[in-house]
Amino acid sequence: MRLNIAREVLDRAIEQGRGSRIALLSESGALTYAELKARVDALAWGLKSLGVNRGDPVLILVPNSPEFAAAFLALVKLGALPALANSLLGIEELEAILRQAEPKVAVTESSRAETLRALARPYRLERVVCVGEPRADEIAFASLAAAKKETFPAAETGADEPAFIVFTSGTTGKPKGIVHAHRWLTALGDLNRLRLPPEDGDVVMATGEWSFVSALGHNVLFALRNGVCGAILPRRATPEKILAAVERYRVTVLYSVATVYRRMLAVKDLEKRYDLSSLRCANATGEALREATYHEWKKRVGCEIYEHYGVSEFQLVVGQGPKNPVKPGSVGKPLPGLRVAILDAESRPIPPGEIGYFAIAKTEPGLFLGYYRDPERTSAAFQSGWYRTGDLAYQDEDGYVFIAGRADDCFKSRGIFIAPAEIENALQKIPGVAEAAVIPEPDSDIGNRIRAIVVLAEGYEPTAERAQAIRDALRRMVAPYKVPHGIEFAPSLPKSPVGKILRAQLSRRNDLW
Repeated sequence: MRLNIAREVLDRAIEQGRGSRIALLSESGALTYAELKARVDALAWGLKSLGVNRGDPVLILVPNSPEFAAAFLALVKLGALPALANSLLGIEELEAILRQAEPKVAVTESSRAETLRALARPYRLERVVCVGEPRADEIAFASLAAAKKETFPAAETGADEPAFIVFTSGTTGKPKGIVHAHRWLTALGDLNRLRLPPEDGDVVMATGEWSFVSALGHNVLFALRNGVCGAILPRRATPEKILAAVERYRVTVLYSVATVYRRMLAVKDLEKRYDLSSLRCANATGEALREATYHEWKKRVGCEIYEHYGVSEFQLVVGQGPKNPVKPGSVGKPLPGLRVAILDAESRPIPPGEIGYFAIAKTEPGLFLGYYRDPERTSAAFQSGWYRTGDLAYQDEDGYVFIAGRADDCFKSRGIFIAPAEIENALQKIPGVAEAAVIPEPDSDIGNRIRAIVVLAEGYEPTAERAQAIRDALRRMVAPYKVPHGIEFAPSLPKSPVGKILRAQLSRRNDLW
């Protein structure tokens, strides 16, 4: 079967008469489907003139922008492999990615070009295409994107052929290059439509950088395929910027991570300061939303907030939506047609209510093809026909899935299995607790003590009395053996570029109060 993502989301849109519709909204203005296609075609010709061929990896190191969208789609149309990395990565992280991918061409912005220049010679990076002001030895993105004003014929790629690579941030080791096929668009795009049917006039916005596969899908590729508009959040996603962008672009569907929703709710009088009436729904992923966050959002903002679960290797697995009523604390039900399971250590399905390993059948078409140039890691990811996500979960009698946390984050205390997510959820129901993380502290007598690091809401002081009050409140919410042995306070929690708590760093923090 032949399938090319760029043809599917752009050429087909033009054929269906959507050329005059707005495809992207940004600070620089509106871009119609026809205008975006013209840019993509011209850029594809320009990249081809640089010697970029089918199957070649090309690094994209650009924040969310029309240029990112055009570069990604031009490379996919060409049959090349866009390799996506967070635009804020440091030199060591970039070096690891260049070592793995060995791209000959990179697309970046002027502020990041210097870092790539330092790495170009040892890693044989031949050309740097620069958004903004290039140096004499760099190529201006604008001139390349105006190379040839003719339709570029989409490569006759197969549905199972590699389409793009998403590099993780490398917070748990060397960066992983997750390879997705062209079939990813239809497999995951159909699930997205099913979970949350698009409406005419929708304006969709994701707060994460598009190097994060969830943001790329929801904000760009799924939106284009559905014929709706994607709004682009400029630069760093502060709560105030997000809220202002929702008001400015009249966003109807918002996608973000749980941490960002909590940060938005910390903005005093947000519901009075910003006009959020355009929102028909919001969506949360990345980490557990927590019941307290869900109820506060519903009360203050008014629209529904749907939680969904996925991993970079398979973007959307479980979700809530209009057809699956929200059960606070759960990430929803497995989407129809998907073969997923909660397994024990021997890959056997376990009964409802028991915690096990969340897994996806290897045969699912939306699943990644493998880790780039890493057959050993790819092989290890699959066991008995299943891909294990690395998350622990359980399912209730109604079929709703609850994520207990990363398998690596869970631990034993007094011989009893401790799932940090459960305790964190309880902590965030306590007045004054803005965020919380639970981690183990090795102990020779009981295996691990339970440590809770808490970020307090504005107006609450970090005192010994406050810590004791939190422990007392927890005793009424969880079993006694789950109550943390100590409550510590911190001004913030360390986060990954996509908003996940970096638990390993907490044990090394020296700014705890």
